[in-house]
Amino acid sequence: MKDGISMTGGLKDGEKEEEFLHSPFIRKQGNIYKPNNKDMDNDSMNEKTMDDIHTKEIDLVNRDPRRINDDVVKVDFEDIIAEPAGTYSFDGVWKASFTTFTVTKYWVYRLLTALVGIPLALIWGIFFAILSFLHIWAVVPCVKSYLIEIHCVSRVYSICVHTFCDPLFEAMGKCLSSIRISATKEV
Repeated sequence: MKDGISMTGGLKDGEKEEEFLHSPFIRKQGNIYKPNNKDMDNDSMNEKTMDDIHTKEIDLVNRDPRRINDDVVKVDFEDIIAEPAGTYSFDGVWKASFTTFTVTKYWVYRLLTALVGIPLALIWGIFFAILSFLHIWAVVPCVKSYLIEIHCVSRVYSICVHTFCDPLFEAMGKCLSSIRISATKEV
């Protein structure tokens, strides 16, 4: 039990039903299939398990934890349809329009995700698997190979510069170091 509420959403022993009605059960950790309740720590749950990314817990409440869609798809009725002062439709039409827009957007999104969501998840999974494979097995080795080879080239270039250019520029510097320029301003 945590904060007066058991894991099933019920009441603690000795709590009144009235208090529960005014403080509804709100899940702090989103996944209901693997609760993160420290009070449920018993002998069977004390076994150490290795974290497996394939059985990673998903949050069923907050489905955009990194906020990648904050600026993209927050489209409400007020963002699309607005009536300026002085040109109002009937109140019933306005309410019906709001309800129609909201319900249609909700159910069409649900229908599209039910029909196309799983195939697109499969396609994106394949795409990112191929991308990861290419990055791990092709891109990084090529970059490392290039860096190793360019390191050899840079050493040869450095030796050439120090051998041929340094003495030349030192000699030119010594020859030209005795030149003095003076500027006078005539008024």
